Amino acid sequence: MDGVVWKSDAPIGDLPQTFARIRERRLKFVFATNNGTRTPEEYRQKLASLGVNVDASQVITSALAVAHMLEQKYPRGTKIFMIGGLGVREALEEKGFELLSVERAPEAKVFVMGIDRTINFDKVSEATLLVRAGIPFYATNTDRTFPTPRGEIPGAGSWLSVITTATRVEPIVAGKPLPIMMEFCLERLGTSKAETLVVGDRLETDVASGQAAGCPTAAVLSGVSTREQAEAWKPKIDIIAESLADLVR
Repeated sequence: MDGVVWKSDAPIGDLPQTFARIRERRLKFVFATNNGTRTPEEYRQKLASLGVNVDASQVITSALAVAHMLEQKYPRGTKIFMIGGLGVREALEEKGFELLSVERAPEAKVFVMGIDRTINFDKVSEATLLVRAGIPFYATNTDRTFPTPRGEIPGAGSWLSVITTATRVEPIVAGKPLPIMMEFCLERLGTSKAETLVVGDRLETDVASGQAAGCPTAAVLSGVSTREQAEAWKPKIDIIAESLADLVR
């Protein structure tokens, strides 16, 4: 959403008009974001404040994607040690997993990591011990930075690097650029790959994940990527547009 729908919380273009046009064409859509810090309901409220009314079910976060992955492999009640925010916590709890405190971390059967604004040495130490002991290691996303009005700050990938450096173990990743989140979105939409356009501003995450999933892709230049970068990207991007509004037009 950042770089496509808004930038530093400011809307990109006339969003109510853009989404009215999308609905006039009877196009289904969902929002897919690597930012798992907020819940779908919080994103719904933010979109509503910008004049775009959607259902919370139309928001897919990396936190939902990792919870969806875990649901396929582990039974309800599985004990999980988590480093992450409210979005990750709620997504895992909704699937019936038991989230452990730092003190009970040794009981964990799975470790999940996302952005955590209260991260500390104790959490990182317990996570490292779990991963080194062979506990399955999952991550919401590997984005190295996170956009703020003042600039880029460390994202989930930066904090992940602490664990991977200490353990030499790479996590199983739910978010972009892997295709897992895109496949989850396809399930939610009920559409085929060929008829689903993946739109994003970041080539290495948005476009890459769409291409990995086998979907057509569109790069918008309203975020971090330039036209030169988009035109040089391989495999070739299907559509390059200045913004979501231009794409819809």
